Amino acid sequence: MKQKFVSNSQESTRMFKSDFLEMFSKIHFITPLIIFLPVVGYFMYKTIFVFSLSILPIILLLIAGVFIWSLTEYLMHRFLFHYHPTSAFGQRIHFIFHGVHHDYPNDAKRLVMAPAVSVPLAVLYYFLFRFILGEANVAPFFSGFVLGYLFYDMTHYAIHHFSFKNGIWMKIKMHHMIHHYKDDDHGYGVSSKFWDIIFGSDFKELNK
Repeated sequence: MKQKFVSNSQESTRMFKSDFLEMFSKIHFITPLIIFLPVVGYFMYKTIFVFSLSILPIILLLIAGVFIWSLTEYLMHRFLFHYHPTSAFGQRIHFIFHGVHHDYPNDAKRLVMAPAVSVPLAVLYYFLFRFILGEANVAPFFSGFVLGYLFYDMTHYAIHHFSFKNGIWMKIKMHHMIHHYKDDDHGYGVSSKFWDIIFGSDFKELNK
């Protein structure tokens, strides 16, 4: 089987001939915080001061939002980011969205989701959840969903660029490193391996 290319340095690669498009393919890791923390603040303001929800529903909906994000993270990573098309165009799109990260896993400017992707996805998810939950309930739920996403993005960056010596963070880091360097057909959970255990995509041979 042909050996996959994986860079072990912090080097990058150019993805677009256009300097304008290339500029949007690289972002600082705090960019999602700058964009989405005000979104969380806005919806929590509406939750408390506009819709006047009580504390228990707020907590439950926040937790539900984080929980649904964790499932979304897993499903997107497994079935969207690791879908391998056969056409040249499909392979190009796959490389832009996720393949580049597997080839250059330590590229610091391509570790968190680019706003060109995350913002449209956030809008689509918001209106989907609003249709299901209604305008009042979606406010704390979507806040939890976005917080879950931010935790995922910051965790992903930390896994690749911070050193963990022991404890739960070391286990999370090792889970993701095995996905990158030993078996990219398993271990799709990034911020947690909970759904890998539930859906049987954990590294079975390494857990015997």
